[in-house]
Formats: sequence, structure tokens, C-alpha cells
Amino acid sequence: MQITEIYKSLQGESTHSGLPCAFVRLTGCNLRCSWCDSEYTFQGGRKMAVEEVLGEVSRLSPGGGLVEITGGEPMLQEREVVLLMRHLVDDGYRVLLETSGERPLERVPAEVIKIVDVKCPDSGEGDTFCMENLETLSPLDEIKFVLSSRADYDFAREFTRRHNLAERVNAVLFSPAFRKDATGTRDSSHCLLDPQELAEWMLADNVPARLGLQLHKFIWDPAVKGV
Repeated sequence: MQITEIYKSLQGESTHSGLPCAFVRLTGCNLRCSWCDSEYTFQGGRKMAVEEVLGEVSRLSPGGGLVEITGGEPMLQEREVVLLMRHLVDDGYRVLLETSGERPLERVPAEVIKIVDVKCPDSGEGDTFCMENLETLSPLDEIKFVLSSRADYDFAREFTRRHNLAERVNAVLFSPAFRKDATGTRDSSHCLLDPQELAEWMLADNVPARLGLQLHKFIWDPAVKGV
């Protein structure tokens, strides 16, 4: 499988935010979101056997713990990544899969927590979510919307309500997008949508979702990779 990086840091997003986590970042993505902060994953990386990846995860997080499979888009390497996730689960790891949901998810092991990033209109990749994937969601899973405008918020609010997401999954997350060229200061001035404004919209509409911030971008320089 093609791997961009494997490292350990704090989980910066989802309901697992703040927990130590080993990250396996796969190379390659078929989407081109306007605010993407991981364009360095689109190409390059290095070939690694599943056994090599498992060895590196074990070195970083011996005896179990939290592991996130991310990208890029991990499900572009479905055969290898499903095998990797199966081994990690069997080895006692709690496994998160970060995916856009553009690719089918029915082969993802049931124990894996899917964090599905449904793309909003201003990402430039709206309508790419595979609607059949709604049927693969379990109470373990989470749905995330990255928002950069009021139009994105309105889309996420209506999608959440129309598909009863709060009843399908563990959490629905509304997260302000960061500018992809953000660097230096570690504060919300880099957000494309003001978190305070988003919070006020969510409170006014009583949306069954939680506001999520990318914790790692407030701890480290937003431009730093591998954190």
C-alpha cells in the first residue's frame, strides 16, 4: 500500500479529540476540496506492506490504543486498507477510519469507527457522497461536515435533519474549515467561518450536532504536518 506518513500525536477531531493516537496517512485522493489542508498526500509516499505498517503502529503505540486510518482517501486502496483495519482490530486497537464516503464502505470491518466527511457545496466537491453509505452507518460512527459559509451550514443542517443522522450515528460534527495556507498564529482567525457565528446558528436552530474545532491547529502551527 502507498503510505504518506505514520506518526503519533493527539487526535485533533471527532469525539476522540485530545486522545493520544497513531495516524496512518495513505497517499492519494480523488477529490479536490477547495480548503484541503493535506494536498501533500495527493502523490508520492512510499510502498509499504501491511505487515510493515502494523509493525510501525506497534512501535508507536505498543499494546493497543487509538489508531486513525486517514489520507488522502484511504478507501482508494480498499483491498489493502480493509486488511490493515482487520489486523489492527484483531490486535486490540480502537480503529478510526476518516473517509469522504465517496467510495463504498460496506467492507469496512464492523468494529471500525467510520468518521465520514460529507462534502458541502463550497468545498467544490458537493454531491460526491455515496448515499448508499447511509445504510452502512452504525451507532459507533460519526458524520462530519466541514463548513466555510452560511450555504454550507444550511446544507449540513438540512442533510442532518432529512436523514435523521443524530439517530443513526454516535455524533454529528460541524467543523469550521481552516484556510489551507494558515500558518503562524494558533487561533480561530484562520477559520473560513467564524466559530462563534457557527455556534450562534447552531443554537438558534437547535441542530442535533456538536461544534468541532481542529484541536491540533490550536496547539501547533496550523501549517505543521505530522501532528
